[in-house]
Amino acid sequence: MSGYDLISVEPISAALGAVIRGVNCGSELSQAVIDEVRAAWLQYLVVFFPDQSVTPEQQLAFSRRFGQPVEYPMIQGLEGTPEVVAVVKLPHEKQNFGGIWHSDTTYLQSPPIGALLLARELPPVGGDTLFANMYMAYETLSVGLKQVLSGLRVVQSSAKAGAARSRVDRIKSTSVPEPEVLEAEHAVVRVHPETGRKALFVNYGHSVRFQGMTEEESEPLLSYLFRHQTRPEFTCRFRWTPGCMAMWDNRCTQHNPVNDYHGHKRVMHRISINGPGE
Repeated sequence: MSGYDLISVEPISAALGAVIRGVNCGSELSQAVIDEVRAAWLQYLVVFFPDQSVTPEQQLAFSRRFGQPVEYPMIQGLEGTPEVVAVVKLPHEKQNFGGIWHSDTTYLQSPPIGALLLARELPPVGGDTLFANMYMAYETLSVGLKQVLSGLRVVQSSAKAGAARSRVDRIKSTSVPEPEVLEAEHAVVRVHPETGRKALFVNYGHSVRFQGMTEEESEPLLSYLFRHQTRPEFTCRFRWTPGCMAMWDNRCTQHNPVNDYHGHKRVMHRISINGPGE
């Protein structure tokens, strides 16, 4: 793809997503390569690095080139690298972790700017992940609805039913006690600090109501936005291969891991990153 001198960038859909080749994420990469990767990340919102053979320590070191790794608030990380969380679905389990449309941990006052997810063990078929472009979700709204949303804030909760159910098996499998309910309020329309573009910042996983309104009053508009923001033309679907690593921009995307591989094991290693000073 034109515009990149040190890496190869291959878009996978019109809406978002690109595969980056020519980058060994476990090596000491030059700042020039990192700068091009970051540019591609901001341009395509989610990027994929195939055929990576990296340790948790190397994955963590790579993540530090783009932000500050942080521990996940609900799940205990790996011993020695607590910022690296094993996202596992075992053959007997029916729920998968995060198996609904959502942006990560928007119930925090400062949600992560992004995340890295590495495929360690995959089912023979299935287990793809869907991603959606929240710039497009906002930009395709009517002028009138944009005006309505411009002054609204949304309450985000860790206890919303669908998201809470998707964490049950992983919380049971660790020694971490049942987490407290976390809530935060954010603007419904957020301006991306690096691109300056506006993105819709509600999501089915965590958004419960608008500030100053009841859940019943908020439900009709929130339900419309949830349906709108995952229209097929705003999305891409990625089929994982062992050793592939994704990096998505949590400020302007949503994702949904497809739960279609019952009876098989799937193991991923994920890291959340915050921006400098967050």
